[in-house]
Amino acid sequence: MARDFDARRNADVEEDELQEQSLENLKAQRAGAAADLGDDMDALEAELDLPDADVRDEELSLRVLPRQADEFTCTSCFLVQHRSQLADPRRVVCSDCAA
Repeated sequence: MARDFDARRNADVEEDELQEQSLENLKAQRAGAAADLGDDMDALEAELDLPDADVRDEELSLRVLPRQADEFTCTSCFLVQHRSQLADPRRVVCSDCAA
């Protein structure tokens, strides 16, 4: 929005009120757009019949073990592999990434 710096200062009050009103309008539009997007996503999910939609709200619990003494982390794919998969000990690369 262009601003006239030579204009009187009391016009700034009106301009601030206009900006506040337009900000409120933008917030209302954004909220309406977000609500519309949510409705579209629900319709899309119903149309596609997603296979994992019923377990979406479940909490997954998985026990994570630290890297063992006979394992290494590949510097290329960053997967933890068993020492038998080590193709290049100097570069610490697994056999899949070395190929």
